[in-house]
Amino acid sequence: MRGRIAFIDDEAPLCAAAADWLEASGFEVATFTDPAEALAGIRAEACDCVVTDLRMPGLSGQEVLDGLRDQDPDLPVILLSGHADVPVAVAAMRTGAHDFLEKPYRAEHLVEVLDRAVALRRTRREARIRRASPLSAARLEARLPGHSPALNHLRRMVGHLADLPLDLMLVGEPGSGRFEVARCLHDLGRRARRSFVVLQAAGLSEGALEADLLGHERGALPGLSGARAGRLEQAQGGTLYLADLQALSLAGQARLMRVLQAGAVERIGAQVARPVDLRLIAAIEGDPAALVVQGRLRADLFHRLSPGALQVPPLRDRAEDIPTLFTAMAEAAAARLGLPLPDLRPADLDRLAARSWPGNLAELRAHAERTVLALPAGPAPLGEARALPERMAQIEAQIIAEALEAAGGSSTRAADALGIPRRTLNEKIARHGLRAD
Repeated sequence: MRGRIAFIDDEAPLCAAAADWLEASGFEVATFTDPAEALAGIRAEACDCVVTDLRMPGLSGQEVLDGLRDQDPDLPVILLSGHADVPVAVAAMRTGAHDFLEKPYRAEHLVEVLDRAVALRRTRREARIRRASPLSAARLEARLPGHSPALNHLRRMVGHLADLPLDLMLVGEPGSGRFEVARCLHDLGRRARRSFVVLQAAGLSEGALEADLLGHERGALPGLSGARAGRLEQAQGGTLYLADLQALSLAGQARLMRVLQAGAVERIGAQVARPVDLRLIAAIEGDPAALVVQGRLRADLFHRLSPGALQVPPLRDRAEDIPTLFTAMAEAAAARLGLPLPDLRPADLDRLAARSWPGNLAELRAHAERTVLALPAGPAPLGEARALPERMAQIEAQIIAEALEAAGGSSTRAADALGIPRRTLNEKIARHGLRAD
């Protein structure tokens, strides 16, 4: 997409004609014939440039310019003026207009001016992100480590998409690090200082998932007496990370789509919708287009998320990163557990790099933790032996790490294999400092 443009002119035929050739040139265009309506409806963060006629009934182009600059002084505004209004347009440029075009203008000229304005807008936005973001480029590399082409591309895309006003879709295998990518996208974007809310769709019944997502009013659901805000409301102003979107029923996907379109959520049992402003980052496993064909993903939701789709590569596609990743994971596990770091020989690391790792980063991390947790060859000297509860906790941590490795990092599948509730397993994972995808 070349840029998002708002076009304001009180003459509807001119608006329609401008929209036609701007869209044909690759722009996304919203048109307004009422300047007051435009000023109320334009969200500066979702717009790259505004084109407005200078002389209109109701509000003038200068008043539109002043109102938009109050929202965002970096938003470029281009004025359209008749010959008699040129001095007024020049004066408006002194108060913040980006440029002006005298009517009649050539469509090609407007496109050239828009390209320059959009480029300036993006440069200013990136500079603002660098100034305000708590996540620097160096920290991004630390959080998404690796020097393979796949990881370099992933980091570039995270930096590109983080501050765009788009809902996003992370496509990747379990354990590939989609959660950390989502967190980086949040921390790099304009919503970084607001909530980052997580909802795991897999493993929940349709009713429980709907209640968790939408919330409910008092007495709306049996067994739940109080009112509760859902995850969508909890993410107000921030980001909702929805893991395993394909696990959400088609009916649930339809409700989610309505919330995204309307910017409002209606709790179960409520009569009035509550406004919400959030960004959705949905993680999905498998080919999204194939899931649409299979009837597991709604086409309208797919089309909403696909412009912001980001592929998170599996570990086998960046095997050259494995030795460095494994060493860092082992060092972190040893420091966290208070255990010595095992000898990591180059030949052993090369063998790790040759494995396929179907569980991806989660499996590699579990293997690193198992390596660190390995018991010494002989009994500990007297005075160094640890108390029974500490030793039992170490054994429990090892069993859970092995279960997570076998389950490809999925806490749901690991809980099933261990025969314990997923909530209990998640508590133990947190207690032992382990990681699940």
